[in-house]
Amino acid sequence: MNEELTKIVLTVLQRAPEWIRHDLGAKDNSLRARAEEVLAAMVEAAVREHGLAS
Repeated sequence: MNEELTKIVLTVLQRAPEWIRHDLGAKDNSLRARAEEVLAAMVEAAVREHGLAS
């Protein structure tokens, strides 16, 4: 991962809502999957916003 992409991902993680952080550690598979999907979408949007998506 290049330095700029790492910075983008870290920024998204820092700004992630508390419910996402909580649900990522949930034992309930559906809660965890929902949080993973939302977080992935947030990272994708941030990467596209910075023009790094292919």
